Amino acid sequence: MRLLVIAAVAALASTVSLQSCQPAPDPVVAAAGDIACGTSDANYNGGNGTATACRMKYTSNILVNGGYTNVLTLGDNMQSDPSPTGFATVYDPTWGRVKSITHPEAGNHDYGYSKAGGYYGYFGAAAGDPSKGYYSWNVGTWHVIEINSNCTKISGGCAKGSPEEQWVKADLAANNAKTCTLAVWHHPRYSSGHDGDSTFMADIFQDLYDANADVVLSGHSHDYERFAPQDNASHLDNARGITQFVVGTGGAFFTGFGSIKPNSQVHQNTTFGVLQLTLHASSYDWKFVPEAGKTWTDSGMRACH
Repeated sequence: MRLLVIAAVAALASTVSLQSCQPAPDPVVAAAGDIACGTSDANYNGGNGTATACRMKYTSNILVNGGYTNVLTLGDNMQSDPSPTGFATVYDPTWGRVKSITHPEAGNHDYGYSKAGGYYGYFGAAAGDPSKGYYSWNVGTWHVIEINSNCTKISGGCAKGSPEEQWVKADLAANNAKTCTLAVWHHPRYSSGHDGDSTFMADIFQDLYDANADVVLSGHSHDYERFAPQDNASHLDNARGITQFVVGTGGAFFTGFGSIKPNSQVHQNTTFGVLQLTLHASSYDWKFVPEAGKTWTDSGMRACH
């Protein structure tokens, strides 16, 4: 009997040892922007929305059930009523259910209330300094840099030599030991959709390209669009180019497409959902996760530079 007990204890110890040696799973993050409608929106419908608008409840269900490491908002968290009341009554019961793991980004509609006071008041320190709205953080082998593209709302704007642009360069230099870099801001550098290319983000995009950044996520255009790796002049660049995703599918409503821009590989404006990124040590997988009942998706993988 004693031998059996010893054998059982040894087997258990071996199992525990093996489990403790298992590597931690790679981080998985979810992202989308252009998210929530205010209660006065004609499509609000008691928070249930309609088939084509105010779907924040359903996109938030993806996040709650997804087991994500972090959630990244891509701006316009409150498409309408970005007041403290709007965040408390609409955002908080939906996307706010994952607030503790959220890294937020401000959009132009968030700035529609008192210098984005509702947004900064709701997210607090997680949103960075309210006078700047830019900050950075790390996850796994990745460096994530959150950039404020509401250039007229911050001191000096976003152009070359501005405080934000100088901070971006310094932050990238200080974190160049990280294998992969992901940048986040609201207005897309490239877009075939609403408002088109945000050329005022060109200087910062160039800084990212010079630092061998890998991915840029944006919203603002209420659609999903993925671009092939490209440089700051719309040239395909599979060696060093940045892959940009526009993910304005957080639930508010859809906007249309104009002429499809060079290097646009996938685009759609009929399915709400979030972009899921699995951040491996030196590569990433992407997958568009649609709201329940929908099937459209987009997926792939790419190595970091």
